[in-house]
Amino acid sequence: MTHSSEFRFLHEHAERVNRLAPLPKVERKSVLAPSGRRVSALVSNDPLARGTEPVVFLHGAGLNAHTFDATVLALEENTVSIDLPGHGRSDWRDDADYSPTTVAADVAATIASLTSGDVHLVGQSLGGLTAAALIPLLHSRLRTVTLIDITPGFDPARDATDVSHFISGKRVFASYDEMVDRAIAFGLGSDRAALTREIALNARERSDGRVEWSHHFAQLDGLDAAASGPEAQRPFEGLWQHLASLGARVTGVRGAAGLVTDQLQSEWRNRLPEAEMITLQGGHNVQEAVPAQLGFCIRKIVLA
Repeated sequence: MTHSSEFRFLHEHAERVNRLAPLPKVERKSVLAPSGRRVSALVSNDPLARGTEPVVFLHGAGLNAHTFDATVLALEENTVSIDLPGHGRSDWRDDADYSPTTVAADVAATIASLTSGDVHLVGQSLGGLTAAALIPLLHSRLRTVTLIDITPGFDPARDATDVSHFISGKRVFASYDEMVDRAIAFGLGSDRAALTREIALNARERSDGRVEWSHHFAQLDGLDAAASGPEAQRPFEGLWQHLASLGARVTGVRGAAGLVTDQLQSEWRNRLPEAEMITLQGGHNVQEAVPAQLGFCIRKIVLA
């Protein structure tokens, strides 16, 4: 196991999801995409895996692959958790364009390098939109696609103002504790120990002793880069058709207090009548709020 310090919280995550079995083997992998940029990922081989196809996880804006650590342990399947471009240990883009359709090519190349055969794709927030953008590139290999607390009806200018302000409204902190305080104030969780673990793997100490986020979004003005597209009012409109092409193989998972409103859920049902929408407790970051329940939900989807 490489970079052992980044896996130091796995035993705590296992306790959180009541996993008593031995932990999976987790390794950090890096892929050089055709663009010349490197994409990093966590590859987990679980001794309890029953399915034959790996589950690929894509995180939301301002997070990284470790946000799914507890969910992966609860899932008990082989997984690949990718650091999206501009996040975690993946390279930043010079143009700072992290829209789903822009980063899809590098993510698809990473999936192709780290897996063989069919895969199950799970994406949360920006990762969910990226999963939808990947459908034309991976269509023949996709067993299922699951979107967590996001739909293509999402409008960043309307629906993500709090998330945007949290990510870029304050960029430098006196300590990790101050970052945790800010996360609690923005309603991103109430479990201080859990938030401390998440932030420890998503921030870095500067040479002056202060702390900053390690993702590129923290250096940008809001989430404009994620919202860019030809349709200013509905920037992700084209992703609906990608999801419709998979029919019943698509599932939505909504946080009861998340960003998918009743209106967005209604649009999902009208646009994707074959695709189920499941509601779990928690806010936008469902994978951090209820990782055991999310892991069980995904297990039912991939083993169906």
